[in-house]
This record gives sequence, structure tokens and C-alpha cells, in this order.
Amino acid sequence: MAGEREIIKTTCPRDCYDGCGIAVVKRGGRISKVLGDPDHPTARGALCGKCAVAYNGVWLDPQARLLHPMKRTGPKGSGHFTAISWDEALSTIAERFKAIGRESGFDRIVHTHYTGTCSSLAIGFPGRFFAKLGATEAEPDTICNNAGHVAWGYVFGDSHIGFDPRTARDSACILVWGANPSHSAPHAHKHWLKESPAKVIVVDPVRHETAEAADLHLQLRPGSDAALAFGLVHVMKREGLIDQAYIDAHVLGWDELQADIDAATPAWTARQTGLKEADIEAAARLYGAGPSLLWLGQGLQRQPSGGNIFRACAMLPAASGNIGKPGAGFYYLNDSMGIVARKGAAPAWEPPAEGAPEDMPSAPPSVSQMDVPDLLNDPARIRSYVVWNCNPLASNPAQAKMRSGLEREDLFTVVIDCFPTDTAAYADIVLPAASFLEFDDISTSYFHFTIGAQAKAAEPMGESLPNQEIFRRLATAMGFEDKHLHAQDGEMLEKIMARSGTGLSFAELKEKGWTWGTPEPLVLWSEGSFPTPSGRIELASDRAAADGHPRLPTPEADAPPAQGRLRLLSPAGKWLMNSLYGNDPRIIELMGEATVAIHPDDARRHNITDGADVTLSNAAGSLTLKAVVSDIIPAGALLTDKSRWPGKEGGVNVNVLHVPQKTDMGESTSVHGVEVTLSAA
Repeated sequence: MAGEREIIKTTCPRDCYDGCGIAVVKRGGRISKVLGDPDHPTARGALCGKCAVAYNGVWLDPQARLLHPMKRTGPKGSGHFTAISWDEALSTIAERFKAIGRESGFDRIVHTHYTGTCSSLAIGFPGRFFAKLGATEAEPDTICNNAGHVAWGYVFGDSHIGFDPRTARDSACILVWGANPSHSAPHAHKHWLKESPAKVIVVDPVRHETAEAADLHLQLRPGSDAALAFGLVHVMKREGLIDQAYIDAHVLGWDELQADIDAATPAWTARQTGLKEADIEAAARLYGAGPSLLWLGQGLQRQPSGGNIFRACAMLPAASGNIGKPGAGFYYLNDSMGIVARKGAAPAWEPPAEGAPEDMPSAPPSVSQMDVPDLLNDPARIRSYVVWNCNPLASNPAQAKMRSGLEREDLFTVVIDCFPTDTAAYADIVLPAASFLEFDDISTSYFHFTIGAQAKAAEPMGESLPNQEIFRRLATAMGFEDKHLHAQDGEMLEKIMARSGTGLSFAELKEKGWTWGTPEPLVLWSEGSFPTPSGRIELASDRAAADGHPRLPTPEADAPPAQGRLRLLSPAGKWLMNSLYGNDPRIIELMGEATVAIHPDDARRHNITDGADVTLSNAAGSLTLKAVVSDIIPAGALLTDKSRWPGKEGGVNVNVLHVPQKTDMGESTSVHGVEVTLSAA
């Protein structure tokens, strides 16, 4: 019947901790509404605000989507294109790639990607093509979280195995450090934190909604996190909350840290951080008594000393023995599929070894995203820029330099996306990607141990295609016959499910919508063995020393900004998913005018009133925003949101101020260390 109602269960593949289940409602064969799955343990029948708006807005609007392959017909940046066939688009790309390979080498082709979609095939399969090609990869994690990965690798040997959130029912304390669940994990904020019996401590310079709801908020000075970690361990040691037996059995380097720990008294820590001694002591007692969970957010390591901060924070679970027992553990990210099937299993989306050509490099050449702005302006180093799953003109540092590089007429730029992004306006060829509602795939949460089917609910709009089909066709156009470059979705999805350990086929997962990776909560690291050279938690790391870093974490705090400057924080906002949704009219309305929060003390010093237009400036550029005078941020710091679409904001967003300074390890972004001057506009 024409009005017959059908519900298709699928999974949100966005870059979000929650990994929500979705119920797609169809009437008469057309999608009428996208809702939260009432049977999903995270979604509980409701999507977060941003997804609820966008999935029922631009994602269903053919006027907003890219529908056909296109080639540029006007100046770069003008957005003037004409539709062409897939054959013409693919043959043009293949011919240019082959010419670049002959003339300069395929490593002069640079591809950049991130988490526009996190479903297994769509995010993983394109890497097979670029590895075969020998292209250079702009290392994706350097735009977001690589310092934490490198640091956690030194200490624990793995940065993708954390705690099982289900064990929060056994916790007495949950310490959330440098994460904002109210914006980046809305369902964890709404349900998970509130339903645990644990006391919640939040460490963050920003008094966000999760911080306001916490039992204790430590609103420290930005850049002083390592000093706070040493101070907390000092109090734990003083109060007898150190688990010496655990240290003796499982920790390397504890004795070498004692002088710095002993020096980090509450008084010293208070001076370094701007916190009250009583709050430092209360937090240390709560966490040290345990059982406690430690959640380190990705924003925490986006600082000049982000790697050292992570290594310092690792002392807390190691010293207190809050590891490997119910209600205890540490977390940065979870490779949920890999953990569930982790007895030697690789992440499920990696290309299989079988069928790989003998000459495929084991690791493709790579560059840091912090180097991309300079790279784009150097014709000798890059001949082609391929952008998929991201919008670097909105998200990368040194925005003005990014734009000048993209304007190069000799740079052959290809953009693959669902929408005409700011970056797509500079492309020579644009390829339309299918949305997550238009093909089958598998999505997992990187927090909860849920595995979800991404089920096709509609045909791809226009001539759009899933990422994996685009790259199969590109492989054909290049003349690549390798079996793994032409693997079909059904075959790959069944292989993923076979490795998942759930015992389900993909068809069975689609029928259910989602499943727990394991029926009961996992207590991770309970065996006390870690994949480090010593098999222990390495607070002292010879590998770090060999790589040019200190052998031990240090308690130093960043110096306050120089006279006349303020430290600018630009974390995730409430209505955007990185830069996703920034083209939805309702989202734009909900975000309102771009603002910057200024502490009352700084506002008085700069003669700034609430609601005034102010200009932020540094060597990279300048930006005018509306002032909000508030103590949501400490004195000496400013707060604005990241990743608005520049084209919707007069041509620039906050990344025009993002000086591409690298973190102390991992060649990653230290965007939260950016300093600016403040003046009335």
C-alpha cells in the first residue's frame, strides 16, 4: 500500500563516542523520519540534538547533496562546475595520476581523510587503493588525537583498549579529564554518567554541562594538567592510597618518579593550576580509594605538551591499582571490534593480507596534517590532493595558507563527499559519495562495546556511490587487477562478522540492528600483562627516550601566555560533529552568531563589554566574534567552538588563527595552545 509504514534499523557512523542505534521510518517506500532506536541501549529512542536535526534535514535533501560527478569550469574557489559522467571523471583522474607517477612519482599524490563516516568499509576500503598507488597519506590522527596515541603506546603498549563502560555499575569514582560528554558523547552525559553510583569528577578549564553536573569540577588553568596529575598522586601517596603490590608486580619506573611526586605538594599544585588545595585533596581521595574509572578525552592532548600530560595522567591508575578489576580502568579509545575478538585480531576494517601485491609498502609514506598548509604551497612536493571523508579547509590549521595552496592551478584536486563543502569548491573533479542511509556497512562505538549494522534504507541519491564502490572503479580505471581492490561488500562484511566473535552473520545483525560484542561486561587488563617491551606499565620508557622524549613524565605546566596575549580554546560545540552539519540551515540557526567567551577579569582589562564585537589576532590571521563575558573559562583563556563552515561565516572560521605548532610527540595538533591578542573590533 502507498502509505505502508516500514522501520529499518541502522547505526549512526559519526565520530562520536555514543554509536547510537537508529530507526529509519519509511512511508510509501520513502524515508519520512530518522529517529533513535528505542531498543538500542545507548540511543533509547532519541538521537542527540544535532543528529536529529541534520538527519531529517540536509541528509534527506537532494538540493543539498552532491548528485553527479562534476568538473570545474570556473576559477578555483568559485564553485563553478558542470556535471560529467562517471566514465569521464574516473578516466580524467586515472590519466592525471598516471602522468604524475611518470613525471614525479606517486608519492606526490597526497590523500587526506578523517571521520566524515566511521563505518568499517567506507572508512577502511579506500586505503587499499592508495597503498597500491603508493600515495602519501596526510596522517589522519595528527589533526585530532595522535599525541595521546603515541603517549599511551609508550606507557601501556596500546591506546585502543580501555575499560568496558558497563563496569561503571561497580565504580565508586569516574574521573573525566579533558572530555566534554555533553557535546561529544551526549548520551553518555545524559544516561551513563548519571546512572552509575560513582561520584563524578571532571577536570577541564571549561565549565561545560558535564562539569556543572559533576560532584566535583576542577577548573584548572589550561596547560597545567601534568602538574595536577603529580599533585593528585602526591596526595594519594600521603594518604596511603598507593597500591604497592600492584606497582611491584606490574609497573616500571615508579621509584624514579618519587622526587617529583614528593615535591608536588597541594600548595605547589594549587599555584601551578589555579585550583584550591582542598579540591585537589578531595579529588585525590575519591579517585585513589576506588574502584575508579579514568577517561582521558581527546581534547586533553591537543596541547603543546599533550603527550607528557597523558603519560603523567597514566600514573593515577598505575599507582592506585585501579586497573583490571570491576569498576576500575583507564580509557582513551576502544577498538570495540578488536577488543571483542582481540586474541591477536587486527581491527576488522584493515585490508586482508591475502591478495595484496608483493610490492605494496608495509606503511605508506605520510605527513602530519600540521605540515599540509606548507605542503599545499610547494609544487615540488605535491602534484595532486585527494580529499575524502573530511573538509580540511574547515578543519585544518593555517586556514589562509590552506586556501592559497588550494588555489594553485597546477594542483590537481579531487574531492569525494556527500555535500559541496568549502574544500570541494577548490576541486578540479568532485565525486558524489552515498550517505550512510544508502548502503550496507558495519559501525561500532569507540566507547561502548556495541556492534551495529549500517543498513541500506534508500537508494543512493542521484549518481552517488559508496566510498568502496568509488575506489573499486578507480582501481579499474588505473588498470589495477589485485583481488583485494575489487572485493565486494557482502564478502567483506561477512569476514568482519566472522572475526567479531559474535556468532552472527551480517544478515542476522541487520535483523537485530545491533548486538553487544560480549554478553557480559569485560574487565580489561585483568591479566596484568601489557604489550610493552617489559610486559609492564612503563611509566619509565626507554622507547620514549630513544625517540627523543624524556624517559619519564614530568610535572611541568605550560607558562602563562605572554603579556597581552590570551590562550584560545576551540573545542567541539553542541551543534556540530567536527565540521559535519555546518551546512544545515536549522543547525546554523541553532548555533547563532559565532561568539567567544571572555572571563570578566580579562574583559575589564581589555575594556570589553558583553555582546561587543571583538577581534582575535595572531601571526596566522584575525577573526571577529561576538563577546560573551563569562567565568565559564578561567582568566587568561578564551573559548569558542571549532569547525563552522568558513563559507557560511564570511569566509573564515577559528582555524584562521590555528598556528600549526606540533605537540611534543606524535606530530599532532596543539590547537588548544594557540595564543591570540584581544581587542575591540
